[in-house]
Amino acid sequence: MKKYIIPVLTILMVFGTTSCKKFLKEDLVSTLTQDYYNTDQGLEDLVRSAYTPVRWKFEGEQAYALHNFGTDEFILGDQFNFVYYNTYDPSLNSGEGLLNALWTNNYDGINRCNIGIERIPLYNNGSSKTLGTNAQKTQRLAELRFLRAYYYFYMVQQFGGVPIVLKSSTNVQTDFQRASIAEVYNVIISDLQFAKNNLTATNTELGRATKGAAQHFLAKAYLTRGSAVTEQRGQQPTDIDSAIFYSTAVINSGTYALESDYMNLWNGTYPAGYPNVQTPAVGVNGTAPAGDYSKIQASNNSKEVIFAAQFINNVTADGTTGNRTHEYYICQYDLGIPGLIRNQDNFNGRPFRRLGPSDYTIDIFDRKNDSRFYKSFVTAYYSNVNTSVPKFPTPYPANPALAGQLKYGIGDTAALFIVNNKNTTLTAAQIANYRYTVFARYYLNGATLTSGFNNNKYLTLRKFLDPVRVTTNFNEERGVKNGILARLGETYLIAAEAYGRKGDYTNALIYVNKLRQRAAFHAGEFKNPQTWMFDGGTKGDVTDTYINMIATPTLFTTNAPSENYPASANTDATRFIAFMLNERTRELCGELYRWEDLVRTETLYDRTLLFNKDATSLKTYSKLRPIPVQQINLTTKNGQPLSPTDKQNYQNPGYTN
Repeated sequence: MKKYIIPVLTILMVFGTTSCKKFLKEDLVSTLTQDYYNTDQGLEDLVRSAYTPVRWKFEGEQAYALHNFGTDEFILGDQFNFVYYNTYDPSLNSGEGLLNALWTNNYDGINRCNIGIERIPLYNNGSSKTLGTNAQKTQRLAELRFLRAYYYFYMVQQFGGVPIVLKSSTNVQTDFQRASIAEVYNVIISDLQFAKNNLTATNTELGRATKGAAQHFLAKAYLTRGSAVTEQRGQQPTDIDSAIFYSTAVINSGTYALESDYMNLWNGTYPAGYPNVQTPAVGVNGTAPAGDYSKIQASNNSKEVIFAAQFINNVTADGTTGNRTHEYYICQYDLGIPGLIRNQDNFNGRPFRRLGPSDYTIDIFDRKNDSRFYKSFVTAYYSNVNTSVPKFPTPYPANPALAGQLKYGIGDTAALFIVNNKNTTLTAAQIANYRYTVFARYYLNGATLTSGFNNNKYLTLRKFLDPVRVTTNFNEERGVKNGILARLGETYLIAAEAYGRKGDYTNALIYVNKLRQRAAFHAGEFKNPQTWMFDGGTKGDVTDTYINMIATPTLFTTNAPSENYPASANTDATRFIAFMLNERTRELCGELYRWEDLVRTETLYDRTLLFNKDATSLKTYSKLRPIPVQQINLTTKNGQPLSPTDKQNYQNPGYTN
């Protein structure tokens, strides 16, 4: 899915299906009229096109700017754009382009849904293979209601109350007043209820909405509405029970399953043979890591994924944007590290250096026992050239056979990022003894504690890495991984939080511990050597670590040091919410939920100020984005332009037009 059906319908992008059962093919069809939607092919193309806007979240820098900047989880890299989303300075205003793009993208999607919702019931052709029966038409209507709910849910979390538009538009309309947050949630839940009741549990065309997707987002919408404490979202006494009901329905459906190994979710981002990566003899060339599309397909098709934006390894089908999230979380590995250059392979990626993990994120993991940390972040880079690789000195008494040889060859470790704590005993002299380049989070330079991590050299989040592109050009930006919008790991966390909000910590911890059981190092599993070198483990120990990870109520009924609670988390109830935010970081770090999570839990202000030193202009009103000035200037009231007072009333508190 790629191009848009524009409202005036002069251009339509058609998405066909191929043997791999995804929405892949795009054909440009021009000079079409509304009559095209009187055909079954036209209506099918319309429904497919309604999925297109879900890709927007992954197609550019909005991915990190709107969801990971300005939170507790990430810090700025050294080559950043949209820094004001992290600092909250006055440039984050109503004229900011990403916000207008979000607004127009989602209302474009809503309009496509509205056209289909109106036209499909009017279509009657019993010989149609796609819309010939009421069941077929209801399935498509349910997909459109699901998508419309998704677009409104995205909008209400970012902007608060927005105009509710439930009828299609083929000409210019400008009289759209904002609805309340409660009214928007009523529309979201109504649409998702219809979708849940009418969607099939599975679909042979990957990427289409399913019953489980509707239930997942129902659970999330009920939790978001019902978890409000000081805010007014139209919350109802039954919301939390509804969140439990629908999240557990997904979990118990049998349609989805947690991956047995957390690493499988990011298949294709690990080098071949990981963790037993090829290590050639010193100075002998091996093979640099390379991408494997079959592994990416395996993660795309994971039974843990409930709903995802679809991308494809086809330059014609994927259009001009593609999934670009792979660029933003990479440190500058291609400078200051001998044996590594960028334009040599696509495995290491294009280091746009926008953001890296914060100290909070690094420290909230139990790195000794929780495999998710080393499976989420890159700690080793492998040489892809021999350029500037140092040689052993001549003579070299320690091993005369190595004298004058390269210290490492292609495919061997070129850089190691050591993750340790401030109580380290690692010294600069020890670092200098490594054959390859080492960046230690902390080390002793004489008696001075020094940090080797900075805004240029930091841990790369691997979840979005994509070593296969739609072309072989090393500068190609279009990736082929799907963009995950819902997976079962989050569904477990929704259920856990909902139970905990009712004070039922026993059931809450059942769902937390199910994820922790998966997250533990399993018996016989390879453990990153750092677990015993720097995290307190024992060399050669391959025992299961789950027993050390079982969560108990003491983690939030006391001020447990492992949880790094803010001062505002000073009761069992508030510590539990902070604990769940910590769990969401451990399971979902970087997966484009965090800003909305902190807003939902009414913790954005306290947590971001505590853990993000760059958010110097954060205000309490920053929990909502400014309404785009383009929308305000084009809005009318009773056919007349808005007055200055009306415009300011249309805007969210704290912002000017």
